[in-house]
Amino acid sequence: MSTSSHLVCPHCHAINRMPPERLDQHPNCGQCHQPIFTGHPISLTTSTFSKHIERNDIPVLVDFWAPWCGPCRMMAPAFEEAARLLEPQVRLVKVDTEAEQRLGAQYAIRSIPTLALFKDGREIARQAGAMGTQDMMRWVKAHL
Repeated sequence: MSTSSHLVCPHCHAINRMPPERLDQHPNCGQCHQPIFTGHPISLTTSTFSKHIERNDIPVLVDFWAPWCGPCRMMAPAFEEAARLLEPQVRLVKVDTEAEQRLGAQYAIRSIPTLALFKDGREIARQAGAMGTQDMMRWVKAHL
């Protein structure tokens, strides 16, 4: 007997309960009927961040970045590619620390880009500096 996983919709932020075997079947949200997994990182704000970190039963990889940061912009395509490759096992999200300064302060982000990996609502790993797609994927898998 399999237990259901909770997944937060990237569109309406509703919490969906789903059997693990359905994750690979391109599930849609029960509330807004849009795809639960898009193959793209989700941009989060202070108001949506904690729900995604605390209520997703899959790990969440956060890219803390800023629009003026050259290394952040250089890493963006690799993070985008990692989202396509890691979903549905890992949810990838982005937090613009310029727009969401409270989140940057709350998580003591001292340099950007910083990747933080969350599981079961708590941070389990952190890495500062830009990474390529393959390095990012190796780093995530090494910590899960």
